Amino acid sequence: MPELPEVETVVRGLRGPLVGRTIQSIWYDQAKVIHQPSLEEFTARIQGQTVQKVTRRAKYIVCQLDHDLLVVHLKMTGRLYVVADDAETEADRWLRFRAQLDNRQQLRFSDSRRFGRVYLAGDMIEIAPDLGPEPLEDDFTGESFQERLSGRTRIIKALLLDQSFIAGVGNIYADEALHRAGIHPLRTADSLSKTEVVRLYEMVRTVLREGIDYEGASINWYRKPDGTTGEAHEHFYVYDREGQPCLTCGHPIEKIRVAQRGTHFCPQCQLKGNGYG
Repeated sequence: MPELPEVETVVRGLRGPLVGRTIQSIWYDQAKVIHQPSLEEFTARIQGQTVQKVTRRAKYIVCQLDHDLLVVHLKMTGRLYVVADDAETEADRWLRFRAQLDNRQQLRFSDSRRFGRVYLAGDMIEIAPDLGPEPLEDDFTGESFQERLSGRTRIIKALLLDQSFIAGVGNIYADEALHRAGIHPLRTADSLSKTEVVRLYEMVRTVLREGIDYEGASINWYRKPDGTTGEAHEHFYVYDREGQPCLTCGHPIEKIRVAQRGTHFCPQCQLKGNGYG
């Protein structure tokens, strides 16, 4: 599933072709792609609205319209792109939603697995009321991270995946942050020292920024709006590198399951330490 860096890259790629464009009509192939409101209300409300800006909240792509938010969650295989009316692309074979724009172009949403969702809402709270803070915002400080960890006893990898704890971090960047912070993914939050908390805070922000700089990780379905791939996967330390030598110490990378997710780590660099086992 695309995470914060991939979604942020999509957002940046959509701003140019979308901002200032008016939505004239929509098409969808299955009712369930439109999650809210009703199909009739969605169609009536969106027509004639102009895109004012395109932003991101957690893993959601948010198009600010005149009166509403057009929100898309890519889920596992979703792709969002703008092309000319008569353009034909490989992704069109899984087309689920299309918005006709006023310049003979279309915003298209392709999704092979059909898990993606499109919403129209007045506020993000209607869609995702429990999202945690954005990890790259200025108000997400080391002190606020420490406060959010205080009193928690959950396994740290599972906590990082919890979108109500931090918004936008997923399996890939949790593994990368934990490795670069030198923290075993099965450590509990209350076992971390202040020094480890500071390192983890810094590494969460670092790996996310690097992911954005490399325009996301195209290890499965993710593509930028222009159809090209990102390069973040070429710079991973541990994710998807099971059995390969650790780039830090040379020990083979191992893979276990944590919170029902495949988890990659180096047992040499990320010792089990206190609070485990």
